[in-house]
Amino acid sequence: MAVCGPRDCTPGQAESAYRVGVLLARAGVVVICGGGVGVMAAVASGVRSAGGTVVGIRPGADTEGASPDLSVTIVTNLGEARNAVIVWSADAVIAVGGSWGTLSEVALARRRGGVPVVVLDGWRVVGPDGQPVDQGISYVDTPEEAVRQALPGS
Repeated sequence: MAVCGPRDCTPGQAESAYRVGVLLARAGVVVICGGGVGVMAAVASGVRSAGGTVVGIRPGADTEGASPDLSVTIVTNLGEARNAVIVWSADAVIAVGGSWGTLSEVALARRRGGVPVVVLDGWRVVGPDGQPVDQGISYVDTPEEAVRQALPGS
């Protein structure tokens, strides 16, 4: 399960990401994230606090800036292209909050298809007519709803 979100998140988004991490760890899910600060650090902390496993996919050539709560750190030297690695390694994607990087992960997940894509307190894309383009994206209000949507049957 991938959990994505901005480096510069709000305190509420960090709290939501932490809760998502706890819930996913309790469900026995391995979590993949970018492994840095903001939402990434919050979800890693939540997973770790609940005894789960969290893998950080880092953009640089070393582990500098990696969250100390990661179970595994993968160094890619891919820059933001690492977002594709995150999305393609996941059975579902939860985005908490919004940023250009997070939007790219949501777009890549939708383009990939075949996996649940859930957005909690994040950006919405609109078409030229001003109407939301949310086909295949579940917008939710709580961490519990995000995990339920991402883990069908849970």
